[in-house]
Amino acid sequence: MYAQMVKSEASNDDPHLLAAFQARIDAGEKIEPKEWMPEGYRKTLIRQIGQHAHSEIVGQLPEGNWITRAPTLERKAILLAKVQDEAGHGLYLYCAAETLGISRDEMTEALLSGKMKYSSIFNYPTLTWADMGAVGWLVDGAAIMNQVPLQRTSFGPYARAMVRICKEESFHQRQGYDIMMKMAQGTPAQKAMAQDALNRFWYPSLMMFGPSDKDSVHSAQSMAWKIKMNTNDELRQKFVDQTVPQAEYLGLTIPDPAVKWNEEKGGYDFSEPDWAEFFEVIKGNGPCNAERIEARQKAWDDGAWFRDGLMAHAAKQRAAKVAAE
Repeated sequence: MYAQMVKSEASNDDPHLLAAFQARIDAGEKIEPKEWMPEGYRKTLIRQIGQHAHSEIVGQLPEGNWITRAPTLERKAILLAKVQDEAGHGLYLYCAAETLGISRDEMTEALLSGKMKYSSIFNYPTLTWADMGAVGWLVDGAAIMNQVPLQRTSFGPYARAMVRICKEESFHQRQGYDIMMKMAQGTPAQKAMAQDALNRFWYPSLMMFGPSDKDSVHSAQSMAWKIKMNTNDELRQKFVDQTVPQAEYLGLTIPDPAVKWNEEKGGYDFSEPDWAEFFEVIKGNGPCNAERIEARQKAWDDGAWFRDGLMAHAAKQRAAKVAAE
């Protein structure tokens, strides 16, 4: 059960096994599900992959809200394909987590009870069509920054799932940037709408990389195990350095007067997000937290009959197989 799988970091793992395990990690080997691993490693993977999977599924909600209101048939088809991709990403990741001994049902129940989280960014509303551009450009852009290194993560099923996910996220980022480009090159009202979307999603996008390294609880051990390949602050800096020139090309302004090129460090200076806001959203006090969990709870409840039918069918097949033997 989930509660058993995520027990205390402290364990009675054999020190010789731990040393051999770390040696494999340091040598760049992939760890496969049936191989020995420390309980802390398993726990960390369940937490990270589970959160990642939940984020992909919950992330469909703010975008799915705009499918029927897309401005053209082409935009509708593109957004529909994007939302479908996100569902697939969630399924790949749930499958990867299941190899660690936790079921998809347990992960969903943990999400609905508040024991598991999803990315804070999806607790912000999408108010205009320009937000679909900002989500693709900024949110998926930040996701790619996080996820490309995960193709080299030490757990085999997770690393392999990320290959396809990253390819599809690259498409998502480009379609978002294309929306922003069309808006920025449109009427003054359309450009203002694009700027407003950038203003609202800039800092929540910076929060996607997690708290500052000095406040991050799990980063050091995750990096030692190569579950994470970069620190939160490294990835955030890389994202800012990539995104500021893109905004300049669009003729839009990053909503941070502190943004300035720093020749000495070879990157942009920028203001930190409001971390008090971040932790409030994580606690469930964001603009859309209740709405998102309510939607997931409704989907879970409405799908109970289908899950029960599948289980009954599977049990019938097993019984038939046993009888035939």
